Amino acid sequence: MTGRRTLDALDVALVAALREHRRAGILELSRITGVARGTVSARLQRLEDCGVITGYGPDIDVRAAGFGVQAFVTLEIAQGAIEDVRQDLESIPGVLEAHATTGSGDVLCRVAASSHEALQQTLVDLNRSASVVRSTSVVALSQLVPWRTLPLLQSEATRDAGRSGMHLADGS
Repeated sequence: MTGRRTLDALDVALVAALREHRRAGILELSRITGVARGTVSARLQRLEDCGVITGYGPDIDVRAAGFGVQAFVTLEIAQGAIEDVRQDLESIPGVLEAHATTGSGDVLCRVAASSHEALQQTLVDLNRSASVVRSTSVVALSQLVPWRTLPLLQSEATRDAGRSGMHLADGS
């Protein structure tokens, strides 16, 4: 997506319905939101085409899957080595995500492991990258707020979706 897409209330209602009813099809989403199937289909296609909806795969709880030890690792890297580090990080299975950042570190990684010993090996693997100058890790004890997008989308959605019969996620 090249520019910011303004979501309206129908877009957000569809996203909320998909989050609440993960296996719902077009007809079910039409019933939930109170809009025509064709409208639901067209809106979902547009949200996919512009990159707002990126997939329908299952969300995985890594803790439940046996990877209960998580940490955040800040990497300081050699100047201009971001692509080399990206390739190195992609080769390490325990790296769940990585972001280029500002501040004292250059890259922030979220990693998961099955044990503290496995976490230690992941940290060793991270430091094997020729581009990593220094790393600092912080073990996550618990998750206070899970990954979420709906409150953000709802806060910025335009209220007029052009559909008077639509059922909004907040009950209005």
